[in-house]
Amino acid sequence: MADELMIGRGGELVSTLEQKKIGELLQPLIREIHLFDTYVAGTTHLQDITVLEAIKVEDKLTLRREENKFDEKAILVLAPDGRKMGYIPEKDNLVFSRLMDAGKMLTARIKEIEKRGSFTKIAIGIYLVDF
Repeated sequence: MADELMIGRGGELVSTLEQKKIGELLQPLIREIHLFDTYVAGTTHLQDITVLEAIKVEDKLTLRREENKFDEKAILVLAPDGRKMGYIPEKDNLVFSRLMDAGKMLTARIKEIEKRGSFTKIAIGIYLVDF
């Protein structure tokens, strides 16, 4: 009951709001809607390959639009610690870049990590964050 928002005597609502961050208050209202499965492109071109050693299945990844001279729809994939992991493949990024440009929040989660010699294939799911 302590985490519920209730208006009552003694200012319980105000007290609850003062003790919580806004993200904590909104967390029960957030849904992640699975949109698509793909992989992280460009992992062989990373300057800091230690990022690939630090990730694990189920890690939540940040997606961010990037101005890029090679791909105007480029979406950067960032590890939980904020380091660059690669990109959403160009063949998959048209709809996602449009959603992000329209102000929609997208995120990703690692589904599988497969090492193939010096190459690491990272399968991810892309999710629309809905409030």
